[in-house]
Amino acid sequence: MLTYNMDVEERSTWLRATPGAAALAQPFYCTEAGNFYGRAHFATARTDKESYLLFYTLSGSGLIEQNDQRVELPAGSALLLNCRTPQSYCTAPGQDHWHHYWAHLDGAGVANLAEVLQPQGRLSPVTVSRLEMQPLFESLAAEWEHGAAAQIEICLALHRMLALMARQLLAGDESRSNRTLIEQAAEYIRQHYAEPLSLDSLLAQTPVSKSWFLRLFRQYMGTTPYNFLLSTRITRAKELLVLTDFSVCEIAHQVGFGDESNFSTRFTAMVGQSPQQYRKSAMKPAEN
Repeated sequence: MLTYNMDVEERSTWLRATPGAAALAQPFYCTEAGNFYGRAHFATARTDKESYLLFYTLSGSGLIEQNDQRVELPAGSALLLNCRTPQSYCTAPGQDHWHHYWAHLDGAGVANLAEVLQPQGRLSPVTVSRLEMQPLFESLAAEWEHGAAAQIEICLALHRMLALMARQLLAGDESRSNRTLIEQAAEYIRQHYAEPLSLDSLLAQTPVSKSWFLRLFRQYMGTTPYNFLLSTRITRAKELLVLTDFSVCEIAHQVGFGDESNFSTRFTAMVGQSPQQYRKSAMKPAEN
């Protein structure tokens, strides 16, 4: 069952084809495609269709809903949707238009890439450069009129679109994984700062090489692991100097320094005062 409100500008295009044996033999084939200049009330809802649907927003924004999921598709975003379960899409509320490319596609190659582009069945918009995506849709439209002879080119264009989206999505996953790895390493330092930590002990907690770990740590934390450890120790030392009457030597050992001299040197370099001076200035009553 299909319901729709085709609130689109006249310059919108809609291409249709009945795929023959040559097209159906391809891992990627297309049955419909278009370039829609949707107005504010553009909307479509269907119960099912034996294909996937690819969107790419050029301007404005769309709203896609399926299986209790609801995602917005702003300019520069692409989305692959499996139409075999009920779905709806429309110009996003508050938007006066949704200019987008779309294509109904299918094939074994599409199904394989859908596992990446729809992880656990989630609707997963992907940010893709218009400079990369638009020429692929334009080449698909240009080949449309060439019939069976164009099936290979259409197949390649579809493959490139989905591969581009998959690459972008996986890169985003990798970035999130890297950030999590470094956040875990930083938290390990915070929890174990008083112990004789070394870079090797941190690397034992991570599945990456030393050089890559150092690069990621600087990227996400803005400093080296060693300087992060020193900062954590000095911060805790400042608290102890103000909140306790422990000696400087006791504090040095509590925050992980082997001796008072090294602690005092590091503290003075980072704070601009010796531990004793910092304690006196912090304990001095404020003047009225």
